[in-house]
Amino acid sequence: MTASNGLAEASLPSSQPAEHTHHHHHEHTNHTSETVNSAHPHVHSAESLRRIVNRLSRIEGHIRGIKTMVQQNSPCPDVLLQIAAVRGALDKVARIVLDEHLTECIARASENGNIDVEIEQLKAALDRFLP
Repeated sequence: MTASNGLAEASLPSSQPAEHTHHHHHEHTNHTSETVNSAHPHVHSAESLRRIVNRLSRIEGHIRGIKTMVQQNSPCPDVLLQIAAVRGALDKVARIVLDEHLTECIARASENGNIDVEIEQLKAALDRFLP
């Protein structure tokens, strides 16, 4: 079982990335019953969304593979190795999402004058995300 391969990503047609613009109000929930509201517009390119979704799909497949390994009584060290690979892949997705948030959403909030709200929400998210 491999951590990932570029086949799924490379096999998709690569056209000019069209801007995917959507303005929406959504709620960010943490692991408690608290809800953080955010009304900032999210503007992400179709290419960026495709890359993130592709990575998550590969991770999803990898997790199904780990489940099969457990069901087949594979050696524990092998299972743990695959779990570590999934953790690494999830961390990479998180870095991509964070990078995009900083370069797109935070920059846009700064331009729109609501940077303080965005920074506070980012801090709260990082507090929950980081160990």
